[in-house]
Amino acid sequence: MRIAIAGGHGKIALLTAGLLTRRGDEVLALTRNLEHAAEIEAAGATAVEADLETMDAAALAAVIQGSDAVIFAAGAGPNSGIPRKDAVDRGGAVLLADAASQAGIRRYLLVSSMGVESVRGGATPEGVGEVFVAYLRAKLAAEDDLRARDLDWTVLRPGSLTDDPAAGTVQLSPDAPRGAVPRADVAAVLVALLDEPRSAGTVLQLIGGPTPVAEAVQAAVLAGSA
Repeated sequence: MRIAIAGGHGKIALLTAGLLTRRGDEVLALTRNLEHAAEIEAAGATAVEADLETMDAAALAAVIQGSDAVIFAAGAGPNSGIPRKDAVDRGGAVLLADAASQAGIRRYLLVSSMGVESVRGGATPEGVGEVFVAYLRAKLAAEDDLRARDLDWTVLRPGSLTDDPAAGTVQLSPDAPRGAVPRADVAAVLVALLDEPRSAGTVLQLIGGPTPVAEAVQAAVLAGSA
């Protein structure tokens, strides 16, 4: 497969690219800064300059043309303010969906966040800072936009992210409780979801757990079709 990953220099993207390229897939890592090309290429991916805040859908479609799938793993980053949360976490995801549609790419995996439902309908959860609320709202808006499209989409909502080594086991379901999960296991789940077309149309929450990744994906797909 040929997969384009937005946010290609991010931790989850690099881990995902490594898993994909080691098994023989081709990965285009979309990054706004080619100074990160060496790290991207060390993961086996090809660094491609693509600034989701400045380019239009037609230009991005030209970049990702010929891909079998796209993954949105971009984010404005922990030190960014409210405007960039919307510009990247919502606007970038919408732009990638527009570009995928123009390029004829149906498969789209969106890395979202656990907790987005807490801001649905304009709600403001207690004890949550305004910047994180803006992040959740941006992620929810990106989800809602994608879910309304005629694409083979899957939304993955990880819990709190850690840099712990991959456990290889997770808990994955539409209603998994709050918890933490290593980024390396998020990457493994993304790859498994790519390999399972029946996961299209599902919204899944992910935390650490006892079930091997491949089994967890199969169980989530079967539960979603029941």
